[in-house]
Amino acid sequence: MPQAIRTYVRYVDGFNRVVGRIAMWLVFVMMGILLWSSVSKTMFNPSLWTLEMAQFVMTAYYILGGAYSLQLDSHVRMDLIYGRWTPRQKAAVDAVTVIMLFTYLIFLLIGGVSSTEYALKYGETSYSSWSPYMAPIKIVMVFGIFLMFLQTTSIFFKDLAKALGREMA
Repeated sequence: MPQAIRTYVRYVDGFNRVVGRIAMWLVFVMMGILLWSSVSKTMFNPSLWTLEMAQFVMTAYYILGGAYSLQLDSHVRMDLIYGRWTPRQKAAVDAVTVIMLFTYLIFLLIGGVSSTEYALKYGETSYSSWSPYMAPIKIVMVFGIFLMFLQTTSIFFKDLAKALGREMA
């Protein structure tokens, strides 16, 4: 593979590794928010923001961790036939079927950008009693989808190299 592709793969993998490891800690933030929710309901006036904020943190957790999950190959896969193939056969099939994932991520990214533009332009808020602005979580979602697109491209290059018998480290 050309040096530019190797450099792309190295930087995208490295960046997504850092973002994914940071995103792992968001589960503890969410647990803290939910703990505060429980405490505030029993000891103080219930907080209006806790459950919705926990949902936002959970969304950031799985969206920002998505690219890292792809990188680690820890996503769900149907192994009825796939498990019997050689690593080179798997890479060849993955290099072709990744087109469906690219298509999905492009549509998701276009919709996310459009929705984020709307939220920023009109100051969209949630319909809850807390009524937070939606733009911050939508920006996080678009960023996470973009990282998944970059990681999918990196995986495509690695699969293509493996299928051609020139595995990248």
